[in-house]
Amino acid sequence: MPPYAGPPVPRYGDAAGTLRLLGWLALAIALIVLDHRGGWLSKARAQATLAVQPLWRVAALPSELGAELRSRVATRAQLQRENETLRNALLVSGARIARLQTAAGDNVRLTGMLGAVRREGFDVQLVPILDVDLDPTHQRLVLDAGSRDGVRMGQSAVDAGGLLGQVVAVTPGTSTLLLLTDPDHAVPVLVQRNGIRLVAYGTGRSDRIELANVPISGDVRVGDRIVTSGLGGRFPPGFPVGTVSELRPDESRAFLVGELKPAAQLDRGRDVLLLRKVIAAPPKIVAPTTTQPATPPAVPAPASNSPSATPAAPTGAKP
Repeated sequence: MPPYAGPPVPRYGDAAGTLRLLGWLALAIALIVLDHRGGWLSKARAQATLAVQPLWRVAALPSELGAELRSRVATRAQLQRENETLRNALLVSGARIARLQTAAGDNVRLTGMLGAVRREGFDVQLVPILDVDLDPTHQRLVLDAGSRDGVRMGQSAVDAGGLLGQVVAVTPGTSTLLLLTDPDHAVPVLVQRNGIRLVAYGTGRSDRIELANVPISGDVRVGDRIVTSGLGGRFPPGFPVGTVSELRPDESRAFLVGELKPAAQLDRGRDVLLLRKVIAAPPKIVAPTTTQPATPPAVPAPASNSPSATPAAPTGAKP
């Protein structure tokens, strides 16, 4: 040590720091021992965690909001796609069901049509309807069959209910059907109940046919069924035309005018039946009877001088 140096001066700052370090160390050891024995530090830590938990919630809120928003957007888009897929599937299913119902209705209607004409012994031709005449003054249908399909002028058309009309024009590929309700159409009819002969005329409306010149003394009543009479040879007899729905006097008060509700569905359906010819019924075979003796042939009476007894000349012979 140099001779001029004085005695060492104590450093109070270092001593104080050492004492503080020792105090904190002792405090830490005491806390560790107390926590190990009583566990109070864990309880204090839990209480502090509960106290700061709202702060953690607030700190995590932006992240949770972002995740929730992304989830909602994804779920909405997925639901829209699923909704669109289900809507398309529903539309397809509805269309299929509608087609099946239409096919079932057509099957029932065609079965009734064929059954009705088969019972009457007619040969028929099923023809689809191609178009409807747009002229409001006409009641006509365009059929998807013509002369090359065997359709001819004057053929009668029917459905399961009754008479529809007749063919009035034929081309190689199409034909025109004049309906009963056309103002230019008339059909000879009779009252099915008593056989009174009348004529039914079209009115231009698909829901009404008119009976003109009904005798006041004639026994025609509301509710009578009107059928074709077969006069004129155009329409076969016995086909339903309509039912009398109203009777009223005409302008001259000398006759009645009757209104008919058509028996056929003139404004519905997609096919008609054209009558072609009558199917010949098979001959009835009668078994010979053996219980009674055969009748002997009649003996011709002797000729007399009266003119009525003169024998007739054979067919085709000259007199």
